Amino acid sequence: MHEAAGRFFGEQPMRSMPLLMSLGLAFAATPAFAQGSAPVKPEMMESCPGLVARERPRVIPAAFRLAALKEGEVRINYIGHSTFLIESPKLVRIATDFNDYVKPPVLPDIVTMNRAHSTHFTDRPDPGIKFVLRGWKEDGKPAGHDVQVQDVRVRSVATNIRDWGGGTQRHGNSIFIFEVANLCIAHLGHLHHTLNQQQLNEVGRVDVVLAPVDGGATLDLDGMVEVLTALKAPLVIPMHFFSTYTLNRFLERISKDWDVEKAEVPSVVVSKHTLPTKPKLLVLPGRAF
Repeated sequence: MHEAAGRFFGEQPMRSMPLLMSLGLAFAATPAFAQGSAPVKPEMMESCPGLVARERPRVIPAAFRLAALKEGEVRINYIGHSTFLIESPKLVRIATDFNDYVKPPVLPDIVTMNRAHSTHFTDRPDPGIKFVLRGWKEDGKPAGHDVQVQDVRVRSVATNIRDWGGGTQRHGNSIFIFEVANLCIAHLGHLHHTLNQQQLNEVGRVDVVLAPVDGGATLDLDGMVEVLTALKAPLVIPMHFFSTYTLNRFLERISKDWDVEKAEVPSVVVSKHTLPTKPKLLVLPGRAF
């Protein structure tokens, strides 16, 4: 296992801006939960041609309802940065890397967090959230989550992160695996290194990977490609890319071996029957920082 060669970027302050609605949707069977606004603190700003999503999305009326999921289907909504809202057929809702800056438009049942930056966790989760799963423990041991909530199982595999001094903080990040509708979805969190065989075995078979592709603040591009190749998932959805430049840099690298598709909406319904036969990278529009 080797540490990423890319430079570790800390978070930089910026002027406060209102929190944008990333999906602008009201979800079926549950009223939209009104989230408060908060200033955005991106981890890294680059000299590149603008953010991927910087226009305010069109707001769809609250009466709009998404189609109910069938048995065997999962809906993955990209909120932005490294936050996704994952919905099960029984309407269990999971928000990944839940934080104070990028939030889903509904209150999730389960939230997962990672320690690297404040855009990946919060110390003030809404008290209405039933399960708050932090990807680290204060004593430095693996988080070791394994939780069953109706038709969803959530478990974690610990990885290390770089600390602020450039050293290693053991078990500061968790890869969260969501087992739902006969699918395994892995969120890599703020991954800083490639995976050893033990970690790959703990992750197990994966159908969908939610992968950070910035190539610097997390794992370098060659290392991320190595991880994705080792996981052998048929579908990868990129996250944590900051800008069109970093996203396109990764797409150019991965397109040599994988199909690449860009979706027009930030949501996709996945089932075992709709998984691609050849590895595919699916880009969902969302907030870049």
